[in-house]
Amino acid sequence: MSTPQTQKPGAKIVAHYRKPERSFWQIWNMSFGFLGIQFGWGLQMANMSAIYEYLGARADQIPILWLAAPLTGLIVQPLIGHASDHTWGRLGRRRPYFLTGAILSSLMLIFMPIASVLWMAAGMLWILDASINVSMEPFRAFVADILPEGQRTAGFAMQSLFIGLGASFSSALPYILTNFFHLQQKVGDTRAVPTVVRISFYVGAIAFMGAVLWTIVTTKEYPPPDMEEFRRAKAEKTGLSANVREILAAIREMPETMRRLGPVQLCTWLGLFCMWLYFPIAVAHNVFGAEDTSSPQYQAGVEWGGNCFAVYSIVCFIFSFALPGLARRLGRKHTHSICMLIGALGLMSVAVIHNKWLLLLTMVGVGIAWASTLSMPYAVLAASIPPERTGVYMGIFNFFIVTPEILASLFFGWIMIHLLGNNRIYAIIAGGVFMMIAALLMQRVRDPQTLSIQDA
Repeated sequence: MSTPQTQKPGAKIVAHYRKPERSFWQIWNMSFGFLGIQFGWGLQMANMSAIYEYLGARADQIPILWLAAPLTGLIVQPLIGHASDHTWGRLGRRRPYFLTGAILSSLMLIFMPIASVLWMAAGMLWILDASINVSMEPFRAFVADILPEGQRTAGFAMQSLFIGLGASFSSALPYILTNFFHLQQKVGDTRAVPTVVRISFYVGAIAFMGAVLWTIVTTKEYPPPDMEEFRRAKAEKTGLSANVREILAAIREMPETMRRLGPVQLCTWLGLFCMWLYFPIAVAHNVFGAEDTSSPQYQAGVEWGGNCFAVYSIVCFIFSFALPGLARRLGRKHTHSICMLIGALGLMSVAVIHNKWLLLLTMVGVGIAWASTLSMPYAVLAASIPPERTGVYMGIFNFFIVTPEILASLFFGWIMIHLLGNNRIYAIIAGGVFMMIAALLMQRVRDPQTLSIQDA
């Protein structure tokens, strides 16, 4: 049982609770929902650019068609984070949002691959991404809510593990269905999106819903220590305008550690977004030699690009076991910098590799960087923000993810035409450069855990 603690004599007495340590399997259960979330996310990342090209999009049009995703996150995550901070009901604080997002995401995963025109697919992506964000943001706060500081790195690493597992299977699923289950487009089927992609999205809908339900059923949340005070504060902050004011106040009062983490995230996600936008179709055009989307080489190349994504996700899954130990030995910020440098080298090496099997090796470095990106910044952040604002600050932290995605969506099409000659490989190299800059910027971050150890 948690035990109440108080501040020093003479200070205003504020009750709070020492959180009990959780077992490995309890951390497993509370993170399992991320398996489903990443299954949906992985399908989206590995297949949406190809779906757009199947429906007639050019390479320079793809970034603007992805604009829906980051814009949605920019709006949805802070509002959901703030709302979940001020929610308590039969399902708890964060779990109602897990469930709502899972239901909506599963429906969109069913409808997405049957889109028949470009504008319809873009609209579906908008709704799908909003729904994924509704589930994803509270999961970050969930770890900080339930786990004590000493277990948070392990908690976020466990999320990385499930993200890697879900993304690896979802990315490789079209290839598996084609080569092991021998599913092919039926004669006379005129739909633009291949059969294996449609079935993959249907499987993703089931996986998303099932995994999130597992976490909802197996993991309970702590109620507010003072329910009357919680209800009073909630009543004072009702309405959209009050919510927006509190979010703006939280931005003004952002902790210094979070401010320094911001540029790290900006460069990291610029690099990742370049990769997600162009890697599968770069493999199809530059490695498999596809001239257009109707050629067999194109589908084979996109499926192999999904396999590459599966490899970095598998590496993410495996490397997540090592991350807590590395963080204890090297410190979280040094661990993250090293991992980002390895990922940058992996992406930039794509320029000199033209064999499809060697291409898989480039994803080892990306997987190491991805595992760290999904855990180290969040573990550092969780140690630097006030507990009563965990949800809203996790949502605001998403600004540093979606802002570079918005910039890439708005301007990278122009860069592709005028500077990179629509060469998709150059876009991937640019992604590696951004990740290298992120590794250097991480050294400016002050990790509260490291500072407390030095002061002890």
